[in-house]
This record gives sequence, structure tokens and C-alpha cells, in this order.
Amino acid sequence: MIKKNIWPLRDAKNRFSQVAKAAVLYGPQRVTKNGKDSVVILSAKDYEQLQKPEIELVSFFKKSPLAGSGIDVTRSQDRGRSAEL
Repeated sequence: MIKKNIWPLRDAKNRFSQVAKAAVLYGPQRVTKNGKDSVVILSAKDYEQLQKPEIELVSFFKKSPLAGSGIDVTRSQDRGRSAEL
């Protein structure tokens, strides 16, 4: 199998099993249409990594260097000023 990651649409359609295999072995495969990027084919493993975060958002903020720095990150309750229309 040729190790490449850019496929013209015509080649990708005719050799889809090779494109899919390359996505598993070598990573994301780009498919071009009229010389421009059109789609990217990913392995299921790569797709799953994009779908779920490594850490939950709350845990991320708790582990942030700002968590114990004394910086006030609470939201102001100020609603601004009223304007006459």
C-alpha cells in the first residue's frame, strides 16, 4: 500500500478500501475535489478521541493553576445600566 494521505475524489471512490485501511494505519486521510480539501476520513479510534473530552470541564477548572491563585473568577451580578430608547 502506498503511504500517502491525500486522495483525489476519483481515486478515493475507486480505492475506498485502501483509503480506509490507510486511515487506520497512518492516520487521517484527506480527500480533495477539484484540487481543494473536501473531506477527511478518520479511523474509528481517531473519531472517538475527538468525540469525548479527556477530562470533564469541572475537573479541568479545578485543576487549573487559577484555582488556588486567589484570582476572583466569579461573575458579576451587575446587569449594566439602563438606557433610554
